[in-house]
Amino acid sequence: MSKDYYKTLGAEKGASPEELKKAFRSLAHQYHPDKGGDPEKFKEVNEAYQVLGDPQKRQRYDQFGSAAFEQGGMGGGGFPGGFSGAGFEDLSDLFGEMFGGGGGRQRRSRGEDIQVDVTLTFREAAFGVQRDLELYKTLRCEHCSGDGAEPGSSKRTCATCGGARQITANQRTVFGTFQTRRPCTTCHGRGSVVEKPCGKCRGSGAVKGMRKMRVTLPAGIDHGELIRLSGEGEYGGIGTEPGDLYLRVSVKRDTQFERDGNDLRITQEIGFSTAALGGTVDVPTLESKAELKIPAGTQSGTVIRLRGKGIADPRTGQIGDQYVLVVVKTPDKLSKEQKKLLEDLGLK
Repeated sequence: MSKDYYKTLGAEKGASPEELKKAFRSLAHQYHPDKGGDPEKFKEVNEAYQVLGDPQKRQRYDQFGSAAFEQGGMGGGGFPGGFSGAGFEDLSDLFGEMFGGGGGRQRRSRGEDIQVDVTLTFREAAFGVQRDLELYKTLRCEHCSGDGAEPGSSKRTCATCGGARQITANQRTVFGTFQTRRPCTTCHGRGSVVEKPCGKCRGSGAVKGMRKMRVTLPAGIDHGELIRLSGEGEYGGIGTEPGDLYLRVSVKRDTQFERDGNDLRITQEIGFSTAALGGTVDVPTLESKAELKIPAGTQSGTVIRLRGKGIADPRTGQIGDQYVLVVVKTPDKLSKEQKKLLEDLGLK
């Protein structure tokens, strides 16, 4: 029976490699037997990604279906291609996350990321602004510089890991025995044991505290964008790096301007005579006002462009334009003389 590998991963047929990898990793976490999951489901997910995670195999699958890989057509081991190619690399990463190692590669852990919502006015987003933030978070202990040892106290090499900071263990899985590495539980990944723990953080290297900082929101930032401030997240403790701080920007609506990428759009009413005879009108721009030329015979609904009156792109610096939607205002009260003039002009 033909197998639908896309359905197994919960992905669309046109999914990108990154989307497929994300789907695989999520399901592998969910179904892994050592996490209390379903071994059969785990095998199905791995089989699907072994094919779709390899560009050449995916192309063959899209053309011929799963029949192209049946009867050992892609290698032994009970799965297409065994543990070769992209699938093995991702399984190594996955086991590394679950068991603290995998694939023999060491990973330096880090603290949690933080996300903060920042609300800006329309003009603050257009021109840029600085904001002062106060964050209560986990910080590196200043008293011991995050080392966990009372300043001046001695240390000795950890007897458990011999100073390596990690210990090696064998982890049995449905695929066999994997050798994994994890932080030493005796020295907590430090490689040494302190004789006297820090009196302020009690040997953890981390304390809770308030962090004040001033951040710059660049000119041209748009609604929904994220700004990443590296290393400004939570401190993870001894032997780790802080996470990152993400600022999620929300921009208030403006009563005059509507943003379209780096361009601006406004609506401007003009009089009937100006539309018919032509002329100039002052229109608002972000900085002040600009003179807009109205050609004779302009119809309601005409859009006129003002070059370089939009918003600067925060990445390239290129400035957009401002588009003015002209609406001709028709008078609703006319005197007898005015009506007679319009009738004489044939504009009835």
